Amino acid sequence: MVINSLKRFLKEEDGVGVVEVILILVVLVGLIIIFKAKLTVLMNKIFSTITERADTL
Repeated sequence: MVINSLKRFLKEEDGVGVVEVILILVVLVGLIIIFKAKLTVLMNKIFSTITERADTL
């Protein structure tokens, strides 16, 4: 009986869509967190270069 329930559970695909969406969201949030720090550093460098060059004009 437990084996039949386990087989049915493994064959059901109703929750797969929800799991896939959650995994995609987790990956996207992770990428945003990783690249947020790098983008912040890059933008700070760009703005400091712009400020330095504007001061020389």
